[in-house]
Amino acid sequence: MLQRYFEINENGHNIRCKLYGRELHDIRRVVIFCHGFGGHKDNAAAEKFAERMLSKQKGTAMITFNWPCHGDDVKKKLCLADCNAYLELVLSYTRRKFQTEELYAYAISFGGYLTLKYIAEHGNPFRKIALRCPAVNMYEVLTTTIMTAEDLQKLRKGKEIPVGFDRKIMIGSPFLEELRNNDIQQRDFLDYAEDILILHGTADEIVPFKAVRAFAENNLIEFLPIDGADHRFRDPMKMDQAIKDILSFYAG
Repeated sequence: MLQRYFEINENGHNIRCKLYGRELHDIRRVVIFCHGFGGHKDNAAAEKFAERMLSKQKGTAMITFNWPCHGDDVKKKLCLADCNAYLELVLSYTRRKFQTEELYAYAISFGGYLTLKYIAEHGNPFRKIALRCPAVNMYEVLTTTIMTAEDLQKLRKGKEIPVGFDRKIMIGSPFLEELRNNDIQQRDFLDYAEDILILHGTADEIVPFKAVRAFAENNLIEFLPIDGADHRFRDPMKMDQAIKDILSFYAG
């Protein structure tokens, strides 16, 4: 399996990406992988998924990329407009590079939120969208699960605070207000439902299982509970099951 790093430099943005593939001269379909909050393009789950997918499907590649302020991205201030721009530019690059409209999405957590927000605002560019533990209630996840009471107190005083996992992201009140004003739970995804699959662990400690199940039911989206899986699917057997389910969904 080939792994190549590249950058997209357009419209004042520098997007750092990673490509997984085999025979890159004959790519007919591409999966866009969107990592979660505080993650990065060298996501271990992405690599495992790519290995499994590429071993079974010829003519396929996968692209991962850093969201703004994530990984080795150069931006210092996180905002939803830049996140939207990054995804749009990655999609545009992929279409031009591989001359294909056969695009698929695999997004986790915050990446799932951003993917859903994108299709609600711009329509769905993907044949199929697989979401693992999507943070459909991202504002609540950030303020009640990821942040501490001390963090929130500092924010109320107008300070920025470092938040996240692999890389700490500086967050201020303006970004939280953006999330509050862009609640995708209030949007209608019925027109896209048949092309979306949501997998969620029943033991998710970051994004509440009940909230995501309710979102899926309200939008008639296929919802697969993974018994005992945590947010990161650290149990290899449960991750293997998730990969199998996603590949089956793409094929179907």
